[in-house]
Amino acid sequence: MTGPVSGGVRSLLRIEGLCVLAVSLLTYTKFGSGWGTFALFFFAPDLSFLGYLAGPKVGAVSYNFAHSYIGALAALAIGIFLSAPIAITAGIIWAAHIGFDRALGYGLKYSAGFGFTHLGVVGRARAGA
Repeated sequence: MTGPVSGGVRSLLRIEGLCVLAVSLLTYTKFGSGWGTFALFFFAPDLSFLGYLAGPKVGAVSYNFAHSYIGALAALAIGIFLSAPIAITAGIIWAAHIGFDRALGYGLKYSAGFGFTHLGVVGRARAGA
C-alpha cells in the first residue's frame, strides 16, 4: 500500500503530534527563552510555503525540510552538545510547531500539491477529492 494513511493509524499519528506539542511546551517551560520568543518564532517554519511559488515540487521539498523532525532534533542535539541555549530554544519551538501541524492533520507533502500529505488530503484538495 502506498499513499496517505487512514483510519486508526491516521488518528494515532495525529495524537502523536499532539503529544510532541505537549512535551515541547512542557520542555520550553524549563529550557526556553521566554514565551515572547516562542510566540515570535512558532510559525517560522511556515515560511517554507514560499517554496510553492516555484511550483509544487519545490514547495513540497521546502515544506518537508522545514516540517521534518530531523531539523528540530539536530538543533536540539547541537544545542545540548555545544551548550548553545539558542539552538535548544530553536529546536523546542521547531518541534512544537511540527507537532501542532501534525495534530491538525497537516503532514509531509507530496509533489502533487500542498493539499496532498502523508496524513491524507487537506484543504481545497480535500474538497475536490
